[in-house]
Formats: sequence, structure tokens, C-alpha cells
Amino acid sequence: MAEPDMLVASTRIPLSDPATMLEKLCSHFAEHGTVTRDGGIGRLESPFGTVELEAAAGALHVSTRSPNLSYLFVVKSSVAEHVVEFSPDGVPVFAWSGDGSSVSEIPFFHRATVRSSRRITPRMQRVTLAVEDAGKLEDGGLHVRVLIPPKRRVPVWPSIAGDGRVIWPKGEDELTGRVYTIRSIDKARSTVDIDVVLHDDSAGSVWALSAQPGDPVGLTGPGGGEIVLADWYLLCGDETALPVIARIAESLPSQARATLLIEVADDGEEQPISSAAAIDLSWLHRNGAEAGTTDLLERAVRAVEWPEGVVTYALIGCEQVQARALRAYLRKDRALPKERHIAAAYWRRGGEPPLQERD
Repeated sequence: MAEPDMLVASTRIPLSDPATMLEKLCSHFAEHGTVTRDGGIGRLESPFGTVELEAAAGALHVSTRSPNLSYLFVVKSSVAEHVVEFSPDGVPVFAWSGDGSSVSEIPFFHRATVRSSRRITPRMQRVTLAVEDAGKLEDGGLHVRVLIPPKRRVPVWPSIAGDGRVIWPKGEDELTGRVYTIRSIDKARSTVDIDVVLHDDSAGSVWALSAQPGDPVGLTGPGGGEIVLADWYLLCGDETALPVIARIAESLPSQARATLLIEVADDGEEQPISSAAAIDLSWLHRNGAEAGTTDLLERAVRAVEWPEGVVTYALIGCEQVQARALRAYLRKDRALPKERHIAAAYWRRGGEPPLQERD
């Protein structure tokens, strides 16, 4: 019996070896949630919902439960993608029944158009997007994936296959996807601001600099980086994390305290950050050093005096090598549990941002 207010969907997937498929799915999803087994039955639990798998004669029976339509879609599409990936017999034909069966478009996909694009610091471009019912982007996370269609082509947006998988346009219609923080949301004007760090000729930089009013853009999300309740916050990163640091700081209540450490190229990259909370803001200037080559951020984080006897939360976003070092510091030296911190690789030297690597 489904829990109250839970959405439920199920399917029967014809397979020559359903028991092996169950094993492969359980092994894969154990990396992303909690898996329990009872003979030919497996149960997968994650923040997006639960999946029950049962290997029967000639088929794998799948039942999913999730708290909302977006999460249900994530669970169904993920199961479908991996069934197809792991199937040795080609693509099995199956369809879902139950909640969400009539949905023809990704629930968390949003059509948008460029309203404006302007430089806010020498190395940061702000793109304002018009999004119908922008208020829907307030909940579920702080980041979206921006889908950039090819220039001078009518955009072809992702669609849903009959088995629940996402169909991404390919060839001349292939979309370029980049993850960005929603810097701010204006529900009255139905707009969102996306701040893009300018990295030479990276795809995101080219889009931000060339964006013209009326250009179509797709968004999926939001997700990731939810604001966790705490008494004291440590919010740190380089310019790629500046939008999320500023947004979190500006959302904190007056009774909270926060230490902000932000590494930027020079004082020309500093931005005003307002907050009802008591914030201690420090700008760390590279002054000519290349991004990702200094230990400014790590030294500053290690020098922070942590308050005693309060609930803390730490968020760090920076270059991959630096993020890994700071993640180790938070876990080993500070003994912070996973639910009390995020240390994310927003970019990698020699690679194009953002990675959003975390664990």
C-alpha cells in the first residue's frame, strides 16, 4: 500500500534473464541510495523515492513511489535508462502505468527566452531569462541546467520515450548543457538571473556574451544545493561559486551567522552581498595568479575559527583539486558528517566548467 500523498507507477519489462537484470540494477543503485534484497525481490530507496523490483518468469516487475511528479519522473527514467543499458537483448519494449503516465514533457523542463545580457564585473556576465511562472524554480534546489540550442535553428527540446527515457536531440539539433546557479528570481516579472563566469571561449561564456533578447533557452531543474538549516554557515569558493554563496547569504534569517570566503581575480570582481544574517565576508585576491593555482582558499578555510556548541553547515565550490583537498579537511579534520557539508568541484583546470562533482 502506498504512503499517503505518494505517487505510484509500475511496469512489466519483458527480459530473457530478469534475475540478472535485478542484480545489475541493485548493484548500480547501491552507489546512489539504500538497497535491500530478499531473494528475487529488491528495494531501492533514495531521496527521489523508492523502487521495488521483482524478478518473475520472463519479466522484471517494477513499482515506484515518489512524493511528486518530478521525482517520480527521475526514478522512472533512471530505471528505464539503466534497463536499456544493461540489457544484452537490445531495447526491451515496455510502458509505465499509474501516476504520470500521460505526461508528455519532462516535468522539470522550462522554456525560457533571453530578456537581457550585461556585464556586472569584468569577468562576470549576467543573463536575465524570462520564464513562465518563474516561481516554480524557487523550490527543489539552487541550480538549473541551461540547455543552449544551436544558433539559427529552431530548438528541438528533449522529449519522453514510451518507456520513460529522455530523448535528447542529436546531430544539428544537439543542445549544449551547462549547470548554473539561479542567482535571483523575480516572480513579479517572471524572470531569473544567471551569472556566468567568463572563461575564454568556453561554450557557456560564448552563449552569455552573444545572448540576444528573444533567444530561446531551455532549463531543467532546479536541483542541488538546497539551503540546510544551521546556526552558523561557512560559505566558501572562487568566482564560480560566488552566485550560490551570495544567494544563500541573502536568504539567511537574522538569527544566523555566516563566514564567507570568496576567491576572485582582483578587487574589480567583488560584488555587494546583503544579508539579514550577521556575515563576516572576506575577499581573497589572486592578483595576477591563474585561477586554480593558489592555496588562498584552503589556507583561509583552515584558519577559520569554528564556533562551539552550534549547528554548522559548510558549502565550498571551486576547482576540482582544491575541492577534493577541502572536502578531506572538512571530513577528517573537522569531522563534519555528509549532511552538514558540500564540497563541490565546479570546474577543472584544463576542462570546461562546471563539473558539479561532489559526494
